[in-house]
Amino acid sequence: MIDTIEKEDNIISEEEAAQYDRQIRLWGLDAQKRLRGSRVLLVGLRGLGAEVAKNLILAGVKGLTFLDHEQVTEESRRTQFLIPVDADGQNQAQASLERAQSLNPMVEVKADTEPVESMPDDFFFQFDAICMTRCPKDLMVRVDQLCASRNIKIFCGDVFGYHGYMFSNLGLEYHYVEEKPKIVKASDEANDGPEAKKPKIDPNETTMVKKTVSFCSLKEALEVDWTNEKSKSSLKRVPTDYFLLQVLLKFRTDKGRDPQPVSFAEDSRLLLQIRDDVLERLGVSSDLLPNTFVSYCFSEMSPVCAVVGGVLGQELVKALSQRDAPHRNFFFFDGLKGSGLVDYFGSK
Repeated sequence: MIDTIEKEDNIISEEEAAQYDRQIRLWGLDAQKRLRGSRVLLVGLRGLGAEVAKNLILAGVKGLTFLDHEQVTEESRRTQFLIPVDADGQNQAQASLERAQSLNPMVEVKADTEPVESMPDDFFFQFDAICMTRCPKDLMVRVDQLCASRNIKIFCGDVFGYHGYMFSNLGLEYHYVEEKPKIVKASDEANDGPEAKKPKIDPNETTMVKKTVSFCSLKEALEVDWTNEKSKSSLKRVPTDYFLLQVLLKFRTDKGRDPQPVSFAEDSRLLLQIRDDVLERLGVSSDLLPNTFVSYCFSEMSPVCAVVGGVLGQELVKALSQRDAPHRNFFFFDGLKGSGLVDYFGSK
């Protein structure tokens, strides 16, 4: 069912109505109330995290918590517009706080400097949605499973050079409403004939349609058996960035970091080795990722962060407001070719 808005603190004030006037006209008062009652955890405040933070704050969630234990570096400042130029050495979450809050004083923005790996399970249960960036695979899988047990919406995303991705899991039964043109039944007094009896679409009227969709877990999405016939038949429709993601997550697990330009030669050799191992384990040909892929997956690029952050922020807003059809489950962006979508993984 669509969440009802009953809490007193979810009432939209006159000031908020003026601030969010355009959004209320776009997706309705009830959707804005659901946003207004939502608390979100954002893990990772680099380039992609800053884009997501901007979009959520401007949309008008109730509260946004930044969680990041890393320090500001010259590289992070170049891709992160919330960090002041003189903040080197400061914590990334705290350094982003002032500019983030100035975007919308009506949103409660907080910073937490603890490592996400050290957080107990019940820390995550206080949020309505969690967005994880720059996290290792095992941690994302763990938090995804925790969220599923409490019906908390989970999103993951990253940017690697020209490439980026987003994953979402909104649960086994996610309910939303979608605006559709109103269908007018043919009048009994209409003239005879097949055309007269067909339902007509009234372009001036719309109706809200309730729908339900099902999502699979991150673990299922990353552990597809590509050796069975059903998966093989769909392989041509899967963007190669899905397999690139598998390689980059394995690199992150093995090295505790992402590929870095300062160690390009060493990291490139390791990426090629990991590619061969990962694709062999998945049962697909290493030809899916030509050797040239190593030239385009180092560092965060601001334009890619903007694109992926825009999609990720939009999907978070749709999920929290329960308005419009969500994307299941992966979105991939390839700055060399364009974007790619991967629909529902799993067998539920």
